[in-house]
Amino acid sequence: MKSITIGLDIAKNVFQLYGVDASGKRVLSARLRRDKVEKYFAALPPCVVAMEACGSAHHWARTIGAPGHETRLVPAAYVKPFVKRNKTDARDAEAICEAALRPSMRFVAVKSVEQQSARALQRARDLLVRQRTQLGNCLRGLLAEMGVVAAQGAAGLAELALLVEDGKDPRVPASLYATLATLARQWSALEQEARALEKRIVASARADEKMRLLMTIPGVGPLTAQAVIAAIGDGRQFRTARDFAAWVGLTPRQYASGEKSRSGRISRAGDSGLRRLLTLGASAHLRQARAKPERMGPWLSGVLARRPTRVAVVAQAAKTARIIFAMLTSGESFRARPATA
Repeated sequence: MKSITIGLDIAKNVFQLYGVDASGKRVLSARLRRDKVEKYFAALPPCVVAMEACGSAHHWARTIGAPGHETRLVPAAYVKPFVKRNKTDARDAEAICEAALRPSMRFVAVKSVEQQSARALQRARDLLVRQRTQLGNCLRGLLAEMGVVAAQGAAGLAELALLVEDGKDPRVPASLYATLATLARQWSALEQEARALEKRIVASARADEKMRLLMTIPGVGPLTAQAVIAAIGDGRQFRTARDFAAWVGLTPRQYASGEKSRSGRISRAGDSGLRRLLTLGASAHLRQARAKPERMGPWLSGVLARRPTRVAVVAQAAKTARIIFAMLTSGESFRARPATA
């Protein structure tokens, strides 16, 4: 059984298995109900079990790996080329097994329960912030139709919420106040909940040694540091800093044929939330550096002299990702280069 590789196609209720031996001969093909999967693999001798990196895959990787099996998570995009003609559960399981046997295949690191809990905190805050923005825009738009406007940002929306709560502005019809009050209450509730989650993220970042280390990097705050650790842990699954930057989606696509090669736009692969945080942090760092040029490093100064501002922001975000990887793998503190004269 040590030489057997099993491809497991995950589903809601029925799971498909396909196994081959060391010679590539099929030795297993079966279907299991969800409640039978754990018992089935607990009774098997240790073997290699491969799955697509999809919803609930990390849970099943931990569960199946507990009895001693070696679990491998294959990116779904790398499995698709191995699917033969029509798509069925059996073909998917066979394709997963075939992809896992490739010597050059790249696998997804299995996340711990703590990592997934931390990512859930990030995802929940992002959802609340999006909903808060939608409600705020709706409230602003309805009041703007009546000639009522306020300053940008949360302060302006808080001012509008107080105006709606007071209900005495003659510019707003009485029949509209009930609708506006509903939106204002929802916006205020989401504002409080989003801030509460943000405080939890900041508290966890300040309590973790690795996150405190990352927060010494310019442009990296508690939200970014917590998101990085939740996404990649110690970062050992990446061979180089460029691999991590490419996974985040901050490296350009390459188009090469013969002796001609050119770089395209950034790939936007990987974790979009982490890429957004790194880009926002780089933008803030760039804004501070422009306000105080004497503190600007020689590398950033050279990029700004050659490239547009937005290109410089992405370049700074990619450099920040590489610095994060280097600090996680080495454990060293951030060392800034001397500023330009």
